[in-house]
Amino acid sequence: MEIILLLVLAYLIGSLPSALWIGKLFYKTDIREHGSGNMGATNTFRVLGKKAGIAVTVFDILKGTAAVLLAFSPYFANTPIHPLVVGVVAVIGHMFPVFAKFKGGKAVATSGGVLLGYSWPIFVLVVLTFLLALKITKMVSLTSMVVAVMGAIYGIIYYFITGDIYLELVIVLMGAFIFYRHRANIARIKAGTEPKVKWL
Repeated sequence: MEIILLLVLAYLIGSLPSALWIGKLFYKTDIREHGSGNMGATNTFRVLGKKAGIAVTVFDILKGTAAVLLAFSPYFANTPIHPLVVGVVAVIGHMFPVFAKFKGGKAVATSGGVLLGYSWPIFVLVVLTFLLALKITKMVSLTSMVVAVMGAIYGIIYYFITGDIYLELVIVLMGAFIFYRHRANIARIKAGTEPKVKWL
């Protein structure tokens, strides 16, 4: 019973549609009707500006972190399920949120939050890689996929240092989510029509 409760809570945490709520509450704008229509941080930056984009990014990261930390909490500490599995469920909630007709974001920020909750050094590496790749490519979508690949490499290094294979497996799984959710972006990158950030 505790496992079911934990997974349901993780999914509901991941389902919280920060971009939709922030857009409607503070900007009277339904983010789904503008830009790419995606409820992620990138579209929020594009449509609502930096402040809203930063808020959504932080909120979405913390969703993943909260799910992992919930699994580590005293109430669920003895539940026979790995905290990273709980984090993955939050990522699924982010992609397919029950509070927004199962149409959510692209898994990037919330996946990062899972890493933050489980291994903050890996999270820091991923963030630094993201910023460097974004500076070079000027494309958030391409940067996200580069980070997914590099994250898997960091996971391998983490495994050799700690012997923890679960993080590597989950990073690969979340990376697969990221590539899958960026299918349309991949097509635009190939066609040379993918938008680039203008504030770098």
